[in-house]
Amino acid sequence: MTFPQSVRDAWHLVALSKDLKRGKAQKVMCCDTPIALFRSEEGIGALVDRCPHRNYPLSEGRVHKGALECPYHGWRFASDGTCTEVPGCLVDTAHDQRLKADALRVVERHGGIFVALSDAAPPEPVLPPDVGNPELDHFWWQQGTWVGRAYDAVENVMDPFHTNHLHHGFIRRRDRRLPVELIVTSHGDGIDMAIEQTQPDYGLMSRFLERDRSRSVSRYYPPTTVQARWEGETKLTLCVTAIFTPATGNSLTPFARFSTPKGLAPSWLKQAAIRLFLAPVVSQDRRALERQHEVMTHFGQPKFISGPGDILKTRLHRLWVGEQLEPGTDPAVEVRL
Repeated sequence: MTFPQSVRDAWHLVALSKDLKRGKAQKVMCCDTPIALFRSEEGIGALVDRCPHRNYPLSEGRVHKGALECPYHGWRFASDGTCTEVPGCLVDTAHDQRLKADALRVVERHGGIFVALSDAAPPEPVLPPDVGNPELDHFWWQQGTWVGRAYDAVENVMDPFHTNHLHHGFIRRRDRRLPVELIVTSHGDGIDMAIEQTQPDYGLMSRFLERDRSRSVSRYYPPTTVQARWEGETKLTLCVTAIFTPATGNSLTPFARFSTPKGLAPSWLKQAAIRLFLAPVVSQDRRALERQHEVMTHFGQPKFISGPGDILKTRLHRLWVGEQLEPGTDPAVEVRL
């Protein structure tokens, strides 16, 4: 799969800060690019995972003297790619640009490690509201590497109709539906779908975790982020920011940040409850994307048709490839979920 330029020119979440210890290196994949992350006493670095000398994977090396050391010949590289030492040789490494490794911009924000593969990426990652809100409790859930395309994962979470069947009993029910209104708003550089309803869904998650919910809004922040907000009559009840990092053309690395209002329940208890209820849902989505990808691969390419419930139509894909939408709100659509 060839990634559109809009994806290559974005910042991507590739790891969680807690998983990269000081003095350690870690390999991650992003848009078919292997990356060696490392943390030294001087900070964090991200290098393309290829030593310029003999193309050994730098991620298998050690962090030594503030630099990442290749285990093949011991060349060391600072976070900006500068070769700081060639063991056994007298060489002006600081001024010999031929010896540099390919360095990537990397930042840590709100417990996540973000990299930019392209110089065209913005100065900073652009994140949705409340990701770092100190008035909320937060936790990250990194869910391994999945088989499938990042775009299909975005489409999955923006589609409410699959939840009655794929997540029967957990989110909604296929045998018992509620009348709701769907309201789609295009924002030029994004799109959201609001679900207005008079009572919670019949699934276990709504009954136990969000009983006061009367409205939910899922917004797509291209190219790889979706934020879903569940709201009661007066306040936010739950916010989930899902980031689907394309690892390769055939795999993705999903991250989810859960944000809840501070209250009587301790953060650890809310985290445990959310993980307990959502673990089956995550497993179901993971399997669905894998099975979908198997079929698309067998037939050589996706061949989709849109039904009456696909009210976002082509707008998600247009945003994925970097197009802008005409701002505006669609007429409300009455359906049963």
